[in-house]
Amino acid sequence: MGRKVTVATCALNQWALDFEGNLQRILKSIEIAKQKGARYRLGPELEICGYGCWDHYHESDTLLHSLQVLAALLVSPVTQDIICDVGMPVMHRGVRYNCRVLFLNRRILLIRPKMALANEGNYQELRWFTPWSRSRQTEEYFLPRMIQEVTEQETVPFGDAVLATQDTCIGSEVCEELWTPHSPHIDMGLDGVEIFTNASGSHHVLRKAHARVDLVTMATSKNGGIYLLANQKGCDGDRLYYDGCAMVAMNGRVFAQGSQFSLADVEVLTATLDLEDVRSYRAEISSRNLAASRVSPYPRVKVDFALSHREDVPEPLSEALEWKYHSVGEEISLGPACWLWDFLRRSQQAGFFLPLSGGIDSAATACLVYSMCHQVCEAVKDGNQDVLADVRAITSQVSYTPQDPQELCGRLLTTCYMASENSSQETSDRARELAEQIGSHHVRLSIDPAVKAVMGIFHLVTGKSPRFAAHGGSSRENVALQNIQARLRMVITYLFAQLSLWSRGAGGGLLVLGSTNVDESLLGYLTKYDCSSADINPIGGVSKTDLRTFVQFCAERFQLPALQRILAAPATAELEPLADGRVSQTDEEDMGMTYEELSVFGRLRKLAKMGPYSMFCRLLHTWAGVYTPRQVADKVKRFFATYSVNRHKAATLTPACHAENYSPDDSRFDPRPLLYRSGWPWQFRCVDTQVLQLERGQRQDLDGVD
Repeated sequence: MGRKVTVATCALNQWALDFEGNLQRILKSIEIAKQKGARYRLGPELEICGYGCWDHYHESDTLLHSLQVLAALLVSPVTQDIICDVGMPVMHRGVRYNCRVLFLNRRILLIRPKMALANEGNYQELRWFTPWSRSRQTEEYFLPRMIQEVTEQETVPFGDAVLATQDTCIGSEVCEELWTPHSPHIDMGLDGVEIFTNASGSHHVLRKAHARVDLVTMATSKNGGIYLLANQKGCDGDRLYYDGCAMVAMNGRVFAQGSQFSLADVEVLTATLDLEDVRSYRAEISSRNLAASRVSPYPRVKVDFALSHREDVPEPLSEALEWKYHSVGEEISLGPACWLWDFLRRSQQAGFFLPLSGGIDSAATACLVYSMCHQVCEAVKDGNQDVLADVRAITSQVSYTPQDPQELCGRLLTTCYMASENSSQETSDRARELAEQIGSHHVRLSIDPAVKAVMGIFHLVTGKSPRFAAHGGSSRENVALQNIQARLRMVITYLFAQLSLWSRGAGGGLLVLGSTNVDESLLGYLTKYDCSSADINPIGGVSKTDLRTFVQFCAERFQLPALQRILAAPATAELEPLADGRVSQTDEEDMGMTYEELSVFGRLRKLAKMGPYSMFCRLLHTWAGVYTPRQVADKVKRFFATYSVNRHKAATLTPACHAENYSPDDSRFDPRPLLYRSGWPWQFRCVDTQVLQLERGQRQDLDGVD
């Protein structure tokens, strides 16, 4: 009697609305799963159309093309003799649902709609779908004619049910349901389900992998069972990077770990596990068995099929393993770099153009491209033909095979130091040294003629010439003179991005890379439409603190000594006159707070959901012994005043790779007003009143001391 089952889960690099490519990747994953002996294959959430379709879910075309792909899957010989579990949108009785469609040998077994929708942060599933709210209930779904012609079925079960095969029972969860307080796997497990599956569209955030792994292992630790998690990977056309991490766990331990970051479009994991291990594990948990005796049963869809073979004694079992996590520096070097690769190959551009200032932010951006080149060379070395084909398409060289990351970086990355009369020789040297070490094609130019020309136009019209504050000018003049430099750099950047390859006799254009970190974006410490206005910004979701960790990692991992000088230098925009040839302006002095403090403000504002008063009360204790209550109040008020004055800049932030949960991205993640009453009079008055009470109490304490 068979009891060993081989199951498969996968991570697929799907692309929103790429029905042709998505179909081929699904078929490839099923083929690999069968080659590895699997009798059940799980794919990512909404894999047929791609997760990030957003408002395209409202279109009938998206539903139609998803059904057409499903029909193609049903008739394919590849899908025979294996239970296939695919994700797609389905309309049932005029309502759109996010569904799993399970089928076997040209017949649909069950359509299982998602019951808990993700509707926070980056997710707005309630905008497009409706959750199935009838627990343990199903109804008949009338198949569209194009599917009926394939399956010869008129209706199939639709709802919250489980599959009962000849040898086990399988139950589905979909992404968010694993994260809910009372996940479906709890009651399914009590009702005898032995294999749980979770199809996810879970995006990368720094340090998130731990939570995902803990949830999966805990799901089977308390209740026993086998748990499969599939996930999307790559950039499917938006700000998110889906980071794979497919896995198979049993009884609280991991038995298969997929990569978190990889350039492979299709990754399939299999594990061979013994169902008797689940049964014996559950047998001695008396509290679980007592609860199981009282549970309400799930509707069971009977399947005349077995996941195990009758003669499976000699079949080897998978061994448990310890999950290997990446450090933060590694995560940044891999995640945003993979996102960059997807963006480049799918945009049909020939490379990147990066304004390289000699500071840490643009250096980190350059390092991400260099890390991408490393990963591309490694993938080609490992025989990834898809990556090789993409490289040849990008470089327009059909016989080119990349081997050296520096050489590849020279083809794909153009860096440019745009000097002005306010630039120092130190930053120019740092930019040049880094460009030499990573191999980018480097250009140095002066923007002074352009600045003088524009200011000449202003003088011609108004008869006035603004001056820097260092030369006696007003604050308004000083800011305007800084901004014109920054904005002219953006204009020059796009000119060179479009024509620099042409000037070198090569074809194609370049994607412009921005390099504003999440902290500067939060505070608005940037010029709107300056050289940080770009096509994409790979570091826009990374804090300054984590960027320093990443750059230090790159200095050691890639042997780039130029980065040590960049790390040691103070952060500066170099937009004001030099003092004796040296930088007279630093970013932290301009902001009135350190980058570490700014990260604290960002997390309390977004994650802890605090306004000025509650933030002051929290930091009063956090920073006790470091700052007085009045100093804490001044910093909080300065943050909120500056944040609110500059909030309008969030509407123009360059699309960034999402990597930090306090991102100020106005597009979807952080929908807050663009226009505030920047004085926050009521809120700041509450803070000031509390400061006075604290100071009065401190003075009374001191007066009472003999």
